[in-house]
Amino acid sequence: MVKKQTVWLLTMLSLLIVLSVYYMTSPDNGEMAFIQEEEWAEMTEEAGTMEAAEDGTVISQLSTDELFAAIRLEQQNKRDQLQEQLSEIVASSSFSTEEKNEALEKMETLKETQSKEAILENTIQASVPYDDVLVRAEEDVVYVTVQAEELSKTETNQIIQMVSDEFGERTVQVQFQPAG
Repeated sequence: MVKKQTVWLLTMLSLLIVLSVYYMTSPDNGEMAFIQEEEWAEMTEEAGTMEAAEDGTVISQLSTDELFAAIRLEQQNKRDQLQEQLSEIVASSSFSTEEKNEALEKMETLKETQSKEAILENTIQASVPYDDVLVRAEEDVVYVTVQAEELSKTETNQIIQMVSDEFGERTVQVQFQPAG
Protein backbone atom coordinates (compact mmCIF):
# COMPACT_ATOMS: atom_id res chain seq x y z
CA MET A 1 0.00 0.00 0.00
CA VAL A 2 1.23 3.47 -0.84
CA LYS A 3 2.31 5.53 2.15
CA LYS A 4 0.39 8.71 2.96
CA GLN A 5 3.52 10.83 2.48
CA THR A 6 3.95 9.47 -1.04
CA VAL A 7 0.31 10.13 -1.88
CA TRP A 8 0.59 13.63 -0.44
CA LEU A 9 3.76 14.35 -2.41
CA LEU A 10 2.26 13.05 -5.68
CA THR A 11 -0.87 15.11 -5.06
CA MET A 12 1.13 18.27 -4.45
CA LEU A 13 3.32 17.67 -7.51
CA SER A 14 0.24 17.04 -9.63
CA LEU A 15 -1.32 20.24 -8.37
CA LEU A 16 1.87 22.17 -9.13
CA ILE A 17 1.93 20.80 -12.67
CA VAL A 18 -1.75 21.50 -13.28
CA LEU A 19 -1.46 25.07 -12.01
CA SER A 20 1.69 25.65 -14.06
CA VAL A 21 -0.02 24.46 -17.22
CA TYR A 22 -3.04 26.58 -16.40
CA TYR A 23 -0.92 29.71 -16.02
CA MET A 24 1.02 28.90 -19.20
CA THR A 25 -2.12 28.47 -21.29
CA SER A 26 -4.23 31.24 -19.77
CA PRO A 27 -4.22 34.65 -21.42
CA ASP A 28 -1.86 37.05 -19.68
CA ASN A 29 -4.04 39.58 -17.95
CA GLY A 30 -1.37 40.90 -15.60
CA GLU A 31 -2.72 39.02 -12.61
CA MET A 32 -0.19 36.20 -12.47
CA ALA A 33 0.99 34.93 -9.12
CA PHE A 34 4.38 36.20 -7.99
CA ILE A 35 6.86 33.67 -6.63
CA GLN A 36 10.17 34.57 -5.06
CA GLU A 37 13.17 33.14 -6.94
CA GLU A 38 14.26 31.04 -3.93
CA GLU A 39 10.78 29.54 -3.60
CA TRP A 40 10.69 28.78 -7.33
CA ALA A 41 14.07 27.05 -7.12
CA GLU A 42 12.83 24.89 -4.24
CA MET A 43 9.62 23.97 -6.05
CA THR A 44 11.39 23.02 -9.28
CA GLU A 45 13.93 20.92 -7.39
CA GLU A 46 11.12 19.04 -5.65
CA ALA A 47 9.06 18.60 -8.80
CA GLY A 48 11.99 17.66 -11.02
CA THR A 49 9.79 18.03 -14.11
CA MET A 50 9.61 21.80 -14.43
CA GLU A 51 12.25 24.28 -15.54
CA ALA A 52 12.37 28.05 -15.71
CA ALA A 53 13.70 29.38 -18.99
CA GLU A 54 15.86 32.51 -19.14
CA ASP A 55 12.87 34.68 -20.05
CA GLY A 56 10.96 33.47 -16.98
CA THR A 57 8.53 31.16 -18.76
CA VAL A 58 7.86 27.73 -17.36
CA ILE A 59 8.80 24.71 -19.43
CA SER A 60 7.06 21.45 -18.64
CA GLN A 61 8.87 18.25 -19.46
CA LEU A 62 5.60 16.34 -19.20
CA SER A 63 3.93 15.15 -22.34
CA THR A 64 0.22 15.79 -22.77
CA ASP A 65 -0.43 12.10 -22.07
CA GLU A 66 1.44 12.36 -18.77
CA LEU A 67 -0.40 15.57 -17.92
CA PHE A 68 -3.78 13.96 -18.52
CA ALA A 69 -2.69 10.95 -16.44
CA ALA A 70 -1.50 13.21 -13.61
CA ILE A 71 -4.79 15.11 -13.59
CA ARG A 72 -6.75 11.85 -13.58
CA LEU A 73 -4.61 10.53 -10.72
CA GLU A 74 -5.10 13.68 -8.68
CA GLN A 75 -8.84 13.64 -9.31
CA GLN A 76 -9.06 9.96 -8.36
CA ASN A 77 -7.08 10.56 -5.16
CA LYS A 78 -9.44 13.37 -4.12
CA ARG A 79 -12.46 11.22 -4.82
CA ASP A 80 -10.98 8.24 -2.98
CA GLN A 81 -10.38 10.42 0.08
CA LEU A 82 -13.94 11.76 -0.07
CA GLN A 83 -15.29 8.24 -0.52
CA GLU A 84 -13.30 7.10 2.52
CA GLN A 85 -14.62 9.99 4.64
CA LEU A 86 -18.19 9.24 3.58
CA SER A 87 -17.72 5.54 4.32
CA GLU A 88 -16.47 6.41 7.81
CA ILE A 89 -19.60 8.51 8.41
CA VAL A 90 -21.83 5.65 7.31
CA ALA A 91 -19.97 3.11 9.47
CA SER A 92 -19.75 5.35 12.55
CA SER A 93 -22.29 5.14 15.36
CA SER A 94 -21.75 8.79 16.33
CA PHE A 95 -23.69 10.17 13.33
CA SER A 96 -27.46 10.42 12.98
CA THR A 97 -29.46 8.42 10.46
CA GLU A 98 -30.04 11.61 8.49
CA GLU A 99 -26.30 12.29 8.26
CA LYS A 100 -25.64 8.70 7.22
CA ASN A 101 -28.31 8.90 4.50
CA GLU A 102 -26.81 12.15 3.26
CA ALA A 103 -23.37 10.50 3.11
CA LEU A 104 -24.84 7.56 1.18
CA GLU A 105 -26.46 9.97 -1.29
CA LYS A 106 -23.13 11.77 -1.78
CA MET A 107 -21.41 8.42 -2.37
CA GLU A 108 -24.00 7.53 -5.01
CA THR A 109 -23.65 10.95 -6.67
CA LEU A 110 -19.88 10.53 -6.75
CA LYS A 111 -20.20 7.14 -8.46
CA GLU A 112 -22.70 8.55 -10.96
CA THR A 113 -20.40 11.45 -11.79
CA GLN A 114 -17.44 9.13 -12.36
CA SER A 115 -19.57 6.93 -14.61
CA LYS A 116 -20.88 9.89 -16.61
CA GLU A 117 -17.35 11.26 -17.05
CA ALA A 118 -16.10 7.93 -18.39
CA ILE A 119 -19.09 7.57 -20.74
CA LEU A 120 -18.62 11.13 -21.99
CA GLU A 121 -14.88 10.64 -22.57
CA ASN A 122 -15.59 7.54 -24.65
CA THR A 123 -18.45 9.20 -26.55
CA ILE A 124 -16.40 12.28 -27.43
CA GLN A 125 -13.41 10.19 -28.46
CA ALA A 126 -15.62 8.00 -30.63
CA SER A 127 -17.27 10.96 -32.38
CA VAL A 128 -14.01 12.57 -33.48
CA PRO A 129 -10.78 10.58 -33.20
CA TYR A 130 -8.98 12.71 -30.62
CA ASP A 131 -5.81 11.27 -29.08
CA ASP A 132 -7.25 11.68 -25.59
CA VAL A 133 -10.18 13.33 -23.83
CA LEU A 134 -10.36 14.44 -20.21
CA VAL A 135 -13.71 15.22 -18.58
CA ARG A 136 -13.93 16.62 -15.04
CA ALA A 137 -17.25 17.46 -13.44
CA GLU A 138 -17.01 19.82 -10.49
CA GLU A 139 -19.99 21.46 -8.78
CA ASP A 140 -21.95 23.15 -11.60
CA VAL A 141 -19.15 23.19 -14.18
CA VAL A 142 -17.95 20.43 -16.50
CA TYR A 143 -14.43 20.86 -17.88
CA VAL A 144 -13.61 19.06 -21.12
CA THR A 145 -10.07 19.01 -22.46
CA VAL A 146 -9.28 17.27 -25.73
CA GLN A 147 -5.85 16.42 -27.03
CA ALA A 148 -5.85 18.06 -30.45
CA GLU A 149 -3.89 20.63 -32.39
CA GLU A 150 -7.00 22.80 -32.76
CA LEU A 151 -10.70 22.68 -32.05
CA SER A 152 -13.30 24.11 -34.43
CA LYS A 153 -16.47 25.86 -33.28
CA THR A 154 -18.53 22.99 -34.69
CA GLU A 155 -16.56 20.42 -32.69
CA THR A 156 -16.81 22.58 -29.57
CA ASN A 157 -20.58 22.87 -30.00
CA GLN A 158 -20.88 19.11 -30.50
CA ILE A 159 -18.91 18.51 -27.28
CA ILE A 160 -21.07 21.00 -25.36
CA GLN A 161 -24.20 19.22 -26.64
CA MET A 162 -22.84 15.82 -25.57
CA VAL A 163 -22.08 17.18 -22.09
CA SER A 164 -25.57 18.67 -21.84
CA ASP A 165 -27.10 15.34 -22.90
CA GLU A 166 -25.15 13.50 -20.19
CA PHE A 167 -25.06 16.01 -17.31
CA GLY A 168 -28.03 18.27 -18.00
CA GLU A 169 -27.93 22.01 -17.41
CA ARG A 170 -24.38 22.86 -16.41
CA THR A 171 -21.76 25.33 -17.47
CA VAL A 172 -19.34 23.66 -19.89
CA GLN A 173 -15.76 24.73 -20.53
CA VAL A 174 -14.14 23.13 -23.55
CA GLN A 175 -10.47 23.53 -24.37
CA PHE A 176 -7.82 21.73 -26.36
CA GLN A 177 -4.30 20.73 -25.49
CA PRO A 178 -1.82 20.14 -28.33
CA ALA A 179 0.03 16.83 -28.24
CA GLY A 180 3.61 16.83 -27.15
